[in-house]
Amino acid sequence: MNELWLFFGFLGHNEHTQLIVHTILAALLAVTVAKLATRKLQIVPSGCQNVMEATVQGILYIGKDVANEEIARKYLTLAGSLAIFIFFGNVIGIIPGFESPTGNVNLTLTLALIVFLYYHYEGIKAQGLSHYIAHFAGPVKWLAPLMFPVEILSHLSRIISLAFRLFGNIKGDDLFLAVLLMLAPWVFPLAGYALLTFSAFLQAFVFMVLTYVYLYGAVTGEEEAL
Repeated sequence: MNELWLFFGFLGHNEHTQLIVHTILAALLAVTVAKLATRKLQIVPSGCQNVMEATVQGILYIGKDVANEEIARKYLTLAGSLAIFIFFGNVIGIIPGFESPTGNVNLTLTLALIVFLYYHYEGIKAQGLSHYIAHFAGPVKWLAPLMFPVEILSHLSRIISLAFRLFGNIKGDDLFLAVLLMLAPWVFPLAGYALLTFSAFLQAFVFMVLTYVYLYGAVTGEEEAL
C-alpha cells in the first residue's frame, strides 16, 4: 500500500520497516492501556480499569467455556496478551495513515509459531514426552502407522490456520478500507468503520479461543471440537 500516505512514511515505505514500527506501536498501546488500568486500582472500578476488568473477566469466561477454569486462569497471561495485542494491531489499521501489522503474514506467522511451540511445550511438561508423543498414535495401536503422520500434519496445519486466518481477514479489511476511502474520501464512512472495528475484535477473539483450545488439548490429551 505504498501509494497511501502514512504517518511513519518518513521512515520509508519499506514493508518490513512499516511492519516493525506498527508492531511496536500496537505493543505500546497495549502496555499503555494496561498501565492506565492498574495505575490507581479502586475497589469500585471506573474508566480504563473498568474496561480492562471487564475484558479480563470476558477472557476468563471464554477460557472456562472452551477449556476449564484451571486452564483458563493458568494461561490467561498468554491468551489475554495475545488477544489485546492482536486487537490493537488490527484496529490501528482502521485509522487512515496507519497500517495493521497483523495484515502482514510475517507477524501472524510469528504469533502462530509462538502458540504452536508453547502448547507443545506445555503438553510435554504436563504429560511427559513419551505419553505426549503416544497421543499422536491414536487409541488403536494397529492404526498408529497411519494416525501418526496424519496427527503430525494436523498439528502443522494449525500454524497455517492461525497465521493465514488472521492475515487474510485483516489484509482484506485493509483493502476494503483503502477502496472505501478512494471512493468516498470526504465522507466519513461510519458503517464501514463499525464493520472493520467489529472484525478487528472478532479476529482477536478467534485467535484467543484457538489458543485456549490447543492448550487444553495438549495439557489434557483431549481434543476439543470447535
